[in-house]
Amino acid sequence: MADMKTAAYVCKGCGIGERVDTAQMAKVATKEGKMHLVREHDFLCSAAGVQSIRDDIDKEGVTHVVIAACSRRAKTEAFDLPGVALARANIREGVIWARPDTEEARETTQEMADDYLRMGCGELKKMKFPGGNPQTGHAKRLLVVGGGISGLTAALEASRTGYQVVLVEKSAKLGGWTAEMYRRMPFREPYAEPQDTGIDELIKEVSGDANIKIVTNAVIAKTDGAPGRFKVDISVESGPSLTEEIGAIIQATGFSTYDIAKLPELGGGKSPNVVDQATLERLAKEAAGKGQPIRRPSDGGEVKSVVFVQCAGQRDESGKHLSYCSGFCCGASIKQAMYFKDANPAVDTAIIYDDLRVPGNGEDFYRSAQKKGVTFTKGKVSSVEATGDTCEVKFRDLILDEDAIAAADLVVLATGQVPNSGVNIDMPAEEVAKMEVKPISILNLNYRQGKDMPQLAHGFTDSHFICFPYETRRTGIYSAGPVRRPMDLAQATEDATGATLKAIQSMENAELGRAAHPRSGDLSYPIVQLDGCTQCKRCTVECPFGAIDEDEKTYPVFNESRCRRCGTCMGACPVRVISFENYSCDTVGAQIKAVDVPDEFSEKPRILVLACENDAYPAIDMAGMQKNCYSAFVRVIPVRCLGSVNTIWITDALSAGFDGIMMLGCKHGDDYQCHFVKGSELASVRMSKIDDTLKQLSLEVERVISHEVAITDMGRVPQLINDYAAKINEIGMSPLKGFA
Repeated sequence: MADMKTAAYVCKGCGIGERVDTAQMAKVATKEGKMHLVREHDFLCSAAGVQSIRDDIDKEGVTHVVIAACSRRAKTEAFDLPGVALARANIREGVIWARPDTEEARETTQEMADDYLRMGCGELKKMKFPGGNPQTGHAKRLLVVGGGISGLTAALEASRTGYQVVLVEKSAKLGGWTAEMYRRMPFREPYAEPQDTGIDELIKEVSGDANIKIVTNAVIAKTDGAPGRFKVDISVESGPSLTEEIGAIIQATGFSTYDIAKLPELGGGKSPNVVDQATLERLAKEAAGKGQPIRRPSDGGEVKSVVFVQCAGQRDESGKHLSYCSGFCCGASIKQAMYFKDANPAVDTAIIYDDLRVPGNGEDFYRSAQKKGVTFTKGKVSSVEATGDTCEVKFRDLILDEDAIAAADLVVLATGQVPNSGVNIDMPAEEVAKMEVKPISILNLNYRQGKDMPQLAHGFTDSHFICFPYETRRTGIYSAGPVRRPMDLAQATEDATGATLKAIQSMENAELGRAAHPRSGDLSYPIVQLDGCTQCKRCTVECPFGAIDEDEKTYPVFNESRCRRCGTCMGACPVRVISFENYSCDTVGAQIKAVDVPDEFSEKPRILVLACENDAYPAIDMAGMQKNCYSAFVRVIPVRCLGSVNTIWITDALSAGFDGIMMLGCKHGDDYQCHFVKGSELASVRMSKIDDTLKQLSLEVERVISHEVAITDMGRVPQLINDYAAKINEIGMSPLKGFA
């Protein structure tokens, strides 16, 4: 690059100048790194230090900067240098804090510091400052699909923030399940009494909001485009179809109740006096409207006794019913038991439970029900049998350890929430064929991967529960409420607010050509050299986010606005024609080649650690912060995701004489922790094929290993590194050193 001017800045602060020879590092940057400018500073992140960098940019024309100081995760605001390519050499957390402060360790500590600066210089010269995605979208309207409490809350929160909303509801009226409820569980102190749902006021406020366009009796016919430029076709039952320009989408399509007819052993579908919680809410609301108590459905008779059966068709280990707990049901039964006690304290109310779970309410709500006379019995119901207008509930009393029978005029089954997620793209066709009710697409996405968002094991829309709730594998499309996980009204309201904030962030980033989560604000995007593409389709198949399509000649077509910048496509490409301006096969390859690898007689092995920047690299940083020392023979390179690791890096490292390669990534599987969903899993599959290559090179398979690491593993990671260093010492130096 003809107009590139590089500069290296070596910081002496935070004890760096006391532990390593910064003057020697400056010489390394000058002679080996071939930097145009090299400067040392006592305290680089200070106002004076940052200003010295800015002065060089303004007066000396510096375009590329490498900072040898603290971790790239630290001082990001101080070292925010717009328009300048930036590399960070981690000398503080990655060297001086990770090594013992002893005379014996001084030599190897200096070697680490010198190497990290060499690596930073090598990376920098292969980087460009990313200019941002040119395919920006300017639409700032939010589409909310679903008019229940989650959708209504999302629409109102977006409007209050100044954004326009299109709210689509498939039925004729708004409110969803909440509109059919009599009361809701308390959501604030003192957690003593059922509360008004507030749904009528919410509907009124949404309906009167000029920023919110409401379309009822309507469904989504087609969704095309990307964040900031979605084009959504809306089909209206009795009216003209609409096409809306949309910036981001929230799916708040709620849930359906588990069919009690599937529970004949509990009386489901056999007696009108056996109902689910949703039906009881309707009965209670109707009764309250007439000023009457709840009546027995079979004959309208007086209800003198009612039994609530918890976990009906839930937490089932047989595989026949729902295997999960829906969370809200225990609180709902307590609330509904109070309906009877408040109307007539003489009504015998019993709740038979295995485990009583009332999240958010502590024990207050439970204690309040006890004071009203509600009976709580720990037991396991075996059957419910109807005899005339009454029922017999047979159960095992788990406290007395004996069989028991309870008579009831009304039995309420606490069934679970089944998400209205749409078509599961991961479900095999033969499984869909067996389903009694075929799934209907909700979003009708025009994506090669399928019409709806990917789902988790139980049909809930996929999201990263720990780090990125609400966020799905379709960039700019978010899920909120019970379609994402089972929840009550308070949780659904909070969920909708969170999803709205994320959707707004997505629209704003899309307009600026920046990435969304988890690399929010990243201006880089994938660039492909089509003249070298072999049309193998690995990038299109492996992209977790549906960001790559194919043209008529089966060449990849990148939709940058959908891209999360994980680099999985780059790692998948066998001919290495996919790259980012600031992250590529060359930027990492240059770091690998920059390491000074001792010869086979030095007894100083070199171990390459490719660490996920989201979990493993922070864990390594925190290990240093806690002074958890690890081997001086490792050289750590952070990668965006293990999915971005290209096998050429493994080949480069082995050819350069590295003795071992350790990859540290996130947990994968159903309960994945990977920020990019599939990245670590794909890396695991790719690297499982490395063994054959190693054997062909007469290298031990242990020379390339991988581990799943969590961000909290700051104690475990140093041990993994040290154990691996010991293993490398045991099997000996790489025989390829002599050929490097």
